[in-house]
Amino acid sequence: MDTTVEGNTPQQEAEPVKGGIVAYLQVDGAMKAADFYKRALDATFAGAHPPDDQGRTMHVHLYINGGSLMLCDPYPDYGYPLEKPQAFTVMLPVEGIDTWWKRAVDAGMEVVTELQVMFWGDRYGQLRDPFGVLWAMNEPVSS
Repeated sequence: MDTTVEGNTPQQEAEPVKGGIVAYLQVDGAMKAADFYKRALDATFAGAHPPDDQGRTMHVHLYINGGSLMLCDPYPDYGYPLEKPQAFTVMLPVEGIDTWWKRAVDAGMEVVTELQVMFWGDRYGQLRDPFGVLWAMNEPVSS
């Protein structure tokens, strides 16, 4: 089914959003970030708005580990300048954390906190991606 946007331009219907809360990250190079997350986090592409004449994308939708992640480029000319990511961590609870961790590091994520068993009993570590976003991976320790 098609939807219609301004100017009666047909557009593909959006894929469903997955998850109870969804991060919407502004990064410098949303499509580059999407490609990176495919390699680093096994993301799958759910959809995107086409880039404008400056190569900026206002919306990218990915699925990662059963949930949705949204991305966009900064638009300073519309009041949305690029801001350094801060004061948040994207938490990625996973099964098979060693596989997830290795794939992310091999793709180019920087280790911030080594993967280890933490005081609360889970294996946990933090990584920073090339776009400045801090990610945490967590998996309960099997008993």
